[in-house]
Amino acid sequence: MNFESAKWRRDALDDVVIDEETLARRRRRRRNIIIAVAVVAALLIAALLFMGGGGEKAAPGEGKQGQTLPAVSVIVPGRQDIPAVISSTGSLAARRDMPVGVPGEGGQIVRVLVEPGQWVGAGQTLAVIDSRVQTQEASQLAAQIEVARADLRLAQSELDRAQALVGRGFISQADLDRKRATRDAAAARVRVAEANLGATRARIGRLAVRAPTAGLVLSRSVEAGQVVGAGSGALFRIAAGGEMEVRARLPQTDLARLSTGVPAVVTPVGSDREYQGTVWQVSPIIDPLTRQGEARVLVPYNQDLRPGGFAAVRITAGSTTAPLLPESAVLTDDTGTYVMIIGPNNAVQRRAVRVGSVTDRGVVIAEGLNGNERVVESAGAFLNPGERVRPERARPAARQ
Repeated sequence: MNFESAKWRRDALDDVVIDEETLARRRRRRRNIIIAVAVVAALLIAALLFMGGGGEKAAPGEGKQGQTLPAVSVIVPGRQDIPAVISSTGSLAARRDMPVGVPGEGGQIVRVLVEPGQWVGAGQTLAVIDSRVQTQEASQLAAQIEVARADLRLAQSELDRAQALVGRGFISQADLDRKRATRDAAAARVRVAEANLGATRARIGRLAVRAPTAGLVLSRSVEAGQVVGAGSGALFRIAAGGEMEVRARLPQTDLARLSTGVPAVVTPVGSDREYQGTVWQVSPIIDPLTRQGEARVLVPYNQDLRPGGFAAVRITAGSTTAPLLPESAVLTDDTGTYVMIIGPNNAVQRRAVRVGSVTDRGVVIAEGLNGNERVVESAGAFLNPGERVRPERARPAARQ
């Protein structure tokens, strides 16, 4: 009996026919259930994560709702002893540019003995002027001296004989006085002739053009055969001692900070060599039009320092204590010069400053900073006041 019931149920199941539409509905239902379960599971996991991190604080580099803050490099400049350097440019020139001309009446140049660039000593002959006429005059005057001396000897002999005869009564006292006067006149003529010869020889000596002092010959403007005179101007130019200088023009405010003896560095244009010098003169007057004056920097002789050239000058005028920033940290707009600093809560702040000077090491801040602030090193122009950032300490570029 039981056997037959089981067999009937199996036969009944075998007789059930399931069509394709029913199978498709079942597959869609099963897929929808799986998707719903997956969505619910994902929502549960997200809720657990949100609830688990909601009570924690944001990381230092994150803002609200997990937003990452931009990182900026900052420096703390402090205060440094900075040399007060005044920079300028100027023309190179001889410290003592001495023109040498014809001291006498002149004549025709016979020989020129020096060339530009040569060193000469004091009194050295630079050029020789024809002196044949003056030499003949000197010979004539020398002969006149001999004639005058012969007349003097004769007058002296006659006076001596007269003095021997006056005691015997052969010569009167009046005759003796006349002979003495004749002797004195002959002696005076000798002196006059000697003075004329001395003057002529002095004129001959002045015909030679000589260096008034030792130094370097800068220029020559005379040739053999040229006729020169007192109105011919300078035949040579000599730099006394070979010393050169730079005449730097500076504003009135910078001149007030200078004094003689302060060191300076001179760099000729087109050269990378530097030459040490000192300020030897500060202009006592100011040009009323430009409000500038001259500082004259003495430089020892060097062949690279040529008068008429151009040079850059850096003069050290004391020192100051102030913050020093790289140029990238200092910004300028229509309202003035400023820097960006990082204030409390890492918020960006704008700070107005006054620049003292610009050196090779950086920019000197005269006012606006005490040196303890965190200053944005670069890209400060892309930050806005009040914006929060993530500061990162950097080594100041000015100290590198």
